[in-house]
Amino acid sequence: MTNAGFKSISKHSLLLSGWFLLLFCHAVTAQEINDAWKFQLKAPAEGWQQPGFDDSDWSDAAGGFGTHETPAARIGHVWDTDSIWLRKSFELESVPANPALLVHHDEDTEVYLNGELVAKLSGYSTQYHTLPLEPAQAAALRIGTNLMAVHCVQKAGGQFIDVHVVDSQNIPQLPKPELSTKPFHSELITKWGAALTADNAWTEYPRPQLQRSNWTNLNGNWDYAITPKQSQTPTQWAGEILVPFPLESKLSGVQRLLDSEEALWYRRDFECNQAAGKRTLLNFEAVDYRCEAFVNGQPVGAHTGGNTPFAFDITDAVQAGPNELIVRVEDATEEWQLRGKQTLNAHGIWYTQVSGIWQTVWLEEVASEHIQDLKIQTDAQTGSISIAVERTGSGPVEIQIQDGDQVVASGTAQSEPLTLTIPSAKLWSPNSPHLYTIHANLLDSSGNGQDQIQSYAGIRDVGKVQDADGNWRFTLNGETIFHWGPLDQGWWPDGLLTPPSDEAMLFDIEWLKSAGFNMIRKHIKVEPRRYYYHCDRLGMMVWQDQVSGGVREQAWPKWTRLAANPADAAWPAEPHAQFMRELEWMIDSLENHPSIVCWVPFNEAWGQHLTMDVGEWTVERDPSRLVNIASGGNFWPVGDIVDEHRYPHPGFPFQLNQNGRFDDFIKVIGEFGGHGYPVQGHLWDANRRNWGYGTLPKNEAEYKDRYRTSIEKLQELKRQGIAAGVYTQTTDVEGEINGLMTYDREVIKIPAEELVELHAPLLEPTASANSNE
Repeated sequence: MTNAGFKSISKHSLLLSGWFLLLFCHAVTAQEINDAWKFQLKAPAEGWQQPGFDDSDWSDAAGGFGTHETPAARIGHVWDTDSIWLRKSFELESVPANPALLVHHDEDTEVYLNGELVAKLSGYSTQYHTLPLEPAQAAALRIGTNLMAVHCVQKAGGQFIDVHVVDSQNIPQLPKPELSTKPFHSELITKWGAALTADNAWTEYPRPQLQRSNWTNLNGNWDYAITPKQSQTPTQWAGEILVPFPLESKLSGVQRLLDSEEALWYRRDFECNQAAGKRTLLNFEAVDYRCEAFVNGQPVGAHTGGNTPFAFDITDAVQAGPNELIVRVEDATEEWQLRGKQTLNAHGIWYTQVSGIWQTVWLEEVASEHIQDLKIQTDAQTGSISIAVERTGSGPVEIQIQDGDQVVASGTAQSEPLTLTIPSAKLWSPNSPHLYTIHANLLDSSGNGQDQIQSYAGIRDVGKVQDADGNWRFTLNGETIFHWGPLDQGWWPDGLLTPPSDEAMLFDIEWLKSAGFNMIRKHIKVEPRRYYYHCDRLGMMVWQDQVSGGVREQAWPKWTRLAANPADAAWPAEPHAQFMRELEWMIDSLENHPSIVCWVPFNEAWGQHLTMDVGEWTVERDPSRLVNIASGGNFWPVGDIVDEHRYPHPGFPFQLNQNGRFDDFIKVIGEFGGHGYPVQGHLWDANRRNWGYGTLPKNEAEYKDRYRTSIEKLQELKRQGIAAGVYTQTTDVEGEINGLMTYDREVIKIPAEELVELHAPLLEPTASANSNE
């Protein structure tokens, strides 16, 4: 998603008569700086600036107030609305000899001392300045307790206000605001989050495409502690955290921000009665970002990467009966690691950071020789399923494919992939998402089964073809299909990146299907594997983004979109290697899902680097799918797709196709829309500048009209050669109110039955732009 429509927070220097730039010095001063304020975001009653005013119902916070990245701002509390009213008391042992205001302000600021207006400022500053008080203004100060009141206005984003009374000849150095350990505490909670307990937290089998019967779920309440990064295993624990919900989330029961110089520790007991000749595997579906695990004090494995599953063999560390498991986590959110939309200072299109275990933790018992994975390929033309078995040992594997209760094909896999042809094969598509069940049985040297797993496959082919006008179109099973879906970020007000339940996650997919979408662009997030299982069985195509990352100032190139001669960012060797490892892990864990039809290595220019190399690697790694190298990003001629992001209404820069640069690529609108509509009582934070792309509509009718206009424009673009559209977005997310439903999923802004009617023309066969149809 873009930042289009935001006011830049860069501000030009403003010179005001009688002011001078503050150069902080280290001189010793007896002046006391009080950062404790009362604040109000709605217009208070008359007399709010007077010392005797009752401000007991105002909120408390430390100054200054504004948005992060505003120049020279020292943020004690985020302020992101049009106006703020402030009050604070401060003590003076004597009135300063040269009284002045030390101020860094935004537009239309008024400052009162003990009820008297002493400054009325227009414009804005980009640094702290001193404003000497005239004798008549200084007369408002008194020995003892004083009251400062401030009103500040800023209507376009990027803002800051902070004021202190000082002696202009002895200016104190302002203290650095204390590091906040509290994420924003929203009142929003989903109905699934409200019903959550330690006993029902994600109890479903987490790996639908490689199922075994003997497994143990370790979700639930664990002990936790937070220590300096260098500390050893804690001996005392701070309390309980509900796994698998991230530390910062409401549902974790903690809601604490983790600093990059801290370590997060988890501890729990588990029972193990390992049978002879068996191995015990400890599985993590995802941990953000670096972790190490210990069983009964022994290190059993470490992992770096926050978005994909991994496992440790803990056989040699477990004992019969009770065992202790400890997990240590580090998370440097804004360094080179892949993080997607997470940020240390949530605002705009950037959301609350996520740390620690955020998907299911579980144990499984396997034979010493066991199946590690199945690699499944299908061919719609021949109606065949090819299965390659990855396993420890070399025993044969009996494969049986069922359609319901009927066995339709069987064979034995040795070292080479086994290809089985299904008679009268039923193909997978959004309109008919047929799945075949796969049973695999690993045999020992005596022909006895020693490991049995269950999986499934959907037979389908993904491709592309030119229409009568020479435009490239998507195909599924040889038939052209318009890809139409929402940008879906998968964030939740109570669980952040973790859905409150499997049922909640399923709700989103089912609703989108009912609203007439046939595709989802999963936006820079890897979901739990059950998400893709639900897309498989419901018939929802998926464009899967790689999670973005990198230090923004170094890792993000200039964003030139689809213009010629783009530039790449330069990444250090090891961060690039980690990016590629995590791209491989994502593809490896998800490639059997028939719903996934497209890989998206980059979003816009976020961390875009070595584009041709990454694109060529992805094409070679998975030739069975299409590759959209950089959705909305800088265009390089690799993969299959050229992708434009355009807000609010869709569009495509056909004029940039000089010398046929786009002729070999499918043209898509990878993001558009983002029409905002706030629903009171269902906002993440009512006291902020909630936003959508473009100005907010005056009412529901105008909102629906804007949506309808976007769909009509997309229909016309389809006739001009556009093969897909992605609407921003499924739900509101934190301060973004451009979802088709509210963040808590309680209010549907446009009913599904209205949407399916609006969307129907997009899914009809494509008419030639040269025809009269």
